[in-house]
Amino acid sequence: MNIAILGAGAWGSALSVALSPRHRVALWTRDPAHAAKLLASRMNDYLPGIALPPGVLATHDAREALRDCELVIAATPTAGLREALAKLPTAPGGMSLLWACKGFELHTARLPHEIVAESLPRWEEAGALSGPSFALEVARGLPAALTVASRDAAFARSAAAALHHAPLRIYSSGDVVGVELGGALKNIMAIAAGICDGLGLGANARAALVTRGLAEMARLGVRMGGEPDTFMGLTGLGDLVLTATGDLSRNRTVGMRIASGVPVERILAELGHVAEGVSSARAARALARRHGVDMPITDAVCAVLFEGRAPMAAVQELLAREARTE
Repeated sequence: MNIAILGAGAWGSALSVALSPRHRVALWTRDPAHAAKLLASRMNDYLPGIALPPGVLATHDAREALRDCELVIAATPTAGLREALAKLPTAPGGMSLLWACKGFELHTARLPHEIVAESLPRWEEAGALSGPSFALEVARGLPAALTVASRDAAFARSAAAALHHAPLRIYSSGDVVGVELGGALKNIMAIAAGICDGLGLGANARAALVTRGLAEMARLGVRMGGEPDTFMGLTGLGDLVLTATGDLSRNRTVGMRIASGVPVERILAELGHVAEGVSSARAARALARRHGVDMPITDAVCAVLFEGRAPMAAVQELLAREARTE
């Protein structure tokens, strides 16, 4: 299959490495200097120590990347998804589309599938590619499992089958809303877990936070039309556990550095990568209020990120909540 990956950050580059043994892959970056560097060195600063395979075409020319393309994978941050989709024709012309970004659009609070529906309403074979996956581990060829979610069940199955090969296991789902909300909300919980770890509150506290965080995710997800089982699967529990506990997690890193007293603005400036949980927190809180869903951990993260609440004070407020049934 001819695949064009839009976005040459860590995740897009990792997918190009993982998929190139079985597919012809073109990797598009909007920055001509970045494309020239990839062509010259075959190395990407986002993936230290990983070389792009010789068969991967790196280019800043979207028309070149899309030539003879059968599947487009948009691997930009959610903030850049709309811009990337503008590179595609309004009619698919034999191409299908997956997006591999997580989170909400900053100013609209749209989920990725809503952005796609607005930008490319005639593209029917389209879906989300999500799951617990650190880009560096995927690029190294370590085992991982992902999910393709689409309202077109036949497309979800065919896309999963095309991308499925060891060490990548690809599953299919029809629950686009649940899969996307799992991918967005787990980043907020990972910031909370990082704060918990950074304050030295122990493994018991982290386990409680992850468990109750999953309950928050499922409450909002089901209220917005997601399926309960989705939140117990790869894109819910699986992605949450990875992001809340893994040392490669950008969002957990944000939380740990907040706990040590570093301002959020400085953390984001020094991180060098996108931490979607920061931008997702406001949108998640607004959606929770709109749908009448109680999300105390999300509220606490927002208070710390945006309202100057001290991390330990936010923890104490969570601990002081009244006892209730689980």
